Amino acid sequence: MDSYPQLILASSSPYRAALLERLGLAFTWQTPGINEAAQAGESPDPLVRRLAEAKARHVARDHGAALVIGSDQVAVLDGRIIGKPGDHAQAAAQLRAASGRRLSFLTGLCLVNAAADRTLVDVVPTTVLFRELADNEIEAYLRRERPYDCAGAFKSEGLGISLLAAIESNDPTALIGLPLIRLCEMLRAEGVEILREV
Repeated sequence: MDSYPQLILASSSPYRAALLERLGLAFTWQTPGINEAAQAGESPDPLVRRLAEAKARHVARDHGAALVIGSDQVAVLDGRIIGKPGDHAQAAAQLRAASGRRLSFLTGLCLVNAAADRTLVDVVPTTVLFRELADNEIEAYLRRERPYDCAGAFKSEGLGISLLAAIESNDPTALIGLPLIRLCEMLRAEGVEILREV
């Protein structure tokens, strides 16, 4: 496990940490503590790209020999960013607005190689089609899963899958918050052999 640099996930998200654990690589995680507000006039793609890189660079400043992973995600409906609902009322409003509609989820991903001063950044899109949702279904779902800390107010890896008609993506993990297919490509580019003999 010491054949590659220290790996750090610049995130406080338990969802991202659980995804990264799938790769079987030793890593630590650290909250980046940056301002995640959109800048004036900033559109979704540049926003998640900027925030993913800012998170990784912020943590990399204190870890000169590490590989640092940053990620950020937004949901977009009618060109408008839909954030984390935070409470039941906002989550219900988000799901009512999404009923029978397509939402775009953009997941920014960044890998900073602090020692080599190299940065890889990408945005992985996912389109989600919600089926027509009745109010009683929305209420039952929210009472059971309470996805108030999730963009779009649902968890595709949990009961939230029952709200959907389709998911269109080249990487199903992107919707959960960390695009593992693209991350594996980035790690290989930095010399990390994920499938090495142990």
